[in-house]
Amino acid sequence: MTLVDHEVEVAPTVFVVDDDAGMRRGLEFLLKHAGLPVQGFGSAREFLDFYQPVMRGCMLLDVRMPGISGLDLQEHLRKKGTKLPVVIVTAYGSIPMAVRAIQQGAVDFIEKPFDGALLLERVHRALAHEAQEHLDAQRTVQLRERYDQLTPREREVMRLVVSGLLNKQIAAELGISMKTVENHRACVMDKMEAQSLAELVKMSMSLGA
Repeated sequence: MTLVDHEVEVAPTVFVVDDDAGMRRGLEFLLKHAGLPVQGFGSAREFLDFYQPVMRGCMLLDVRMPGISGLDLQEHLRKKGTKLPVVIVTAYGSIPMAVRAIQQGAVDFIEKPFDGALLLERVHRALAHEAQEHLDAQRTVQLRERYDQLTPREREVMRLVVSGLLNKQIAAELGISMKTVENHRACVMDKMEAQSLAELVKMSMSLGA
């Protein structure tokens, strides 16, 4: 059983962080009506007290809030390595603010008042982005588990195979017979569950191996 099998699946949720109670309730209603799980917070501190690294989904984040601002919260979460995509929603938008938000990893920037359909489209886009990132992370964990099953010699052979060397060249490089190279190569393909050399190369790139 892999590490991924042990993961507790967390339902993707839209986390609304806005100190304006009326706006927050309006966003919650809009999102719930669209069938999306949603949870609201009246301040950045309230969200941070609730935050867990396993949380999935996306954030709708206001900028001007008492205490910790939206942009400061975004920067704090980025430094913690959060994977939650951030959509900035503000009534006080400016080009420098938008630039800073995007530089810190925000996937979108929407000014109030906004069109409900447009906001939902951006939220769905952010959720799709997070879902793909989550899937890629799971695949990387699985690849790492497979790679860890390789012997040191098999890792050497894999490195030389993906670098483009032929079996004969690998044999000369490692000082072993071509038959041994072929056996190691077959084991590598089997353990990594690679169907082709091209797939093995992509796996190696994903692992940084």
